[in-house]
Amino acid sequence: MIEYIKGELTELTPALATVEAGGVGYGLSISLNTFSAIQGKKEVKLYVYEAIREDAHVLFGFVNKKEREMFLQLITVNGVGANTARMMLSGMSVSELCNAISTGNARLIQNIKGIGKMTAQRIIVDLRDKIVALGIADEIPAGGQMAAPVNNQVKEEAVSALTMLGFSPAPTQKVVLQILQEQPDLPVEQVVKLALKQIK
Repeated sequence: MIEYIKGELTELTPALATVEAGGVGYGLSISLNTFSAIQGKKEVKLYVYEAIREDAHVLFGFVNKKEREMFLQLITVNGVGANTARMMLSGMSVSELCNAISTGNARLIQNIKGIGKMTAQRIIVDLRDKIVALGIADEIPAGGQMAAPVNNQVKEEAVSALTMLGFSPAPTQKVVLQILQEQPDLPVEQVVKLALKQIK
């Protein structure tokens, strides 16, 4: 079993990172969160999950153990495969996903492409207790809410607008969330304007 791969980042796309270690180039499927975290770096360390199937041997790479643990939990849910789990971790950060699961926010999970109502509810039922027990959700205070409540409608509209402008969802979500936690009463257009100045 490969625990992690550390080496030179030779190629990077939003879905795939090629890391050269010991003269071998490893192609790792990654989420947008990992892509954002390693963009611009020469040397990287990615935690690995190996998916060995009859027709393929696929490596998934994660920027930290917490993201990998969330991925491993997601693929235990009936109807969630490795690619769907990666899509989920591209659409939301680990803490946002944990927050949605722990508060039972199925609608937020359904916003991710490929996730229907039944699957979203199954994810919540199956994982709500596990993410707390495993410590994946340790940045969420006991009660399940994030430190500063934000207007989800404004957040979703702002992220949607910025995504349509061509920005990646993962870094966009982080910036929008940070703005709304600092200034919860801002209208959508102000959030978008501020985010445009901050997104790298």
